[in-house]
Amino acid sequence: MAQTIVPAVSASPRPDPALAELLQSVVDTARAIFGAQASSIMLLEAAADELVFEAVSGQGQEFLVGRRFPAGRGIAGWVAASGEPMVVDDLRDNTAFDRDIAESTGYVPNALMAVPLLHGDRVLGVLEVLDPSPQARAGLPELDLLCLFARQAAVALHLLTRQAPRPPLPAAPEDRTELLRLLGEARRLLGD
Repeated sequence: MAQTIVPAVSASPRPDPALAELLQSVVDTARAIFGAQASSIMLLEAAADELVFEAVSGQGQEFLVGRRFPAGRGIAGWVAASGEPMVVDDLRDNTAFDRDIAESTGYVPNALMAVPLLHGDRVLGVLEVLDPSPQARAGLPELDLLCLFARQAAVALHLLTRQAPRPPLPAAPEDRTELLRLLGEARRLLGD
């Protein structure tokens, strides 16, 4: 299944608080559902061809947000490029696992589940669950659950990021006077 890689959001030093809250709630919930040591969301930044940690729960949450790595590396890179989920119960000899990237994050997992954040045919990023409890990664039902959860997160992410910013209310007294004049004019025209 061919997927289109499109950036969901540009990673920025000052993220939208609602976006940060949404992504943090996703990784916190995924970590709890699967009894994992950690969970993370990496969003694609197509212009830089990078995956960017946007939310982390558990191991690494104090320092990984904002960290970047090439989009074509590791299991997260493979999941982003293919649009397909992956579960690996033993990462020691897995050739897709990029141990150098894991070591650079300060946490090297033994097992992981990774699923794309898909909206339509667009890959927005990757949701990873690191070192889930053995019962939580036992089979396809658990992977299906993570895929459903990631799909829900991707829809929320898409909706949140497509909203047009609302203009701020006028701050200066003269602007408020103009706003009140316009409201009065609107009421007069409506016959209020």
